[in-house]
Amino acid sequence: MAVETQVTFLTQDAYDRLADELEKLSTVGREEIAKKIESAREEGDLKENGGYHAAKDEQGKQEARIRTLTQLLRDATVGVAPESHGVVEPGTVITATVAGGEEIFLLGNREIAANSDLDVYSEQSPLGSAILGLKVGASTTYTAPNGKEIPVKISKVETYAGQ
Repeated sequence: MAVETQVTFLTQDAYDRLADELEKLSTVGREEIAKKIESAREEGDLKENGGYHAAKDEQGKQEARIRTLTQLLRDATVGVAPESHGVVEPGTVITATVAGGEEIFLLGNREIAANSDLDVYSEQSPLGSAILGLKVGASTTYTAPNGKEIPVKISKVETYAGQ
């Protein structure tokens, strides 16, 4: 069975920021957590050593973030946000009426808009997959996790301009 690779659009700024984070976590971050673990280990009995367990938990979270960043950066398409042609695609900012209320959000990976107040929906999310490829003025529905059908109407599609 073939494994489908998830390609993610990232701006150059987002890619550089994530690559810097990965570099820091992979080097200095690993050294710091190893020192915390060793220091806690020297305190004695590991069964009842809260500092040791907290450091090991932190190490697990850090290693998970390293794996996530490694895969994201490996599979990313880096460049400028796609020029909007009135069609919903990854990396565009969407204005839509969702369940009767207006929402403005970015379609793509949350890492693109890390320094922004924009909400971000993945193109694999129920909303994202329902609107992907729609043009301005188009309407559709998607099924929310609770099973409810939610109406959506696309009002505007814009090029993402960054922060």
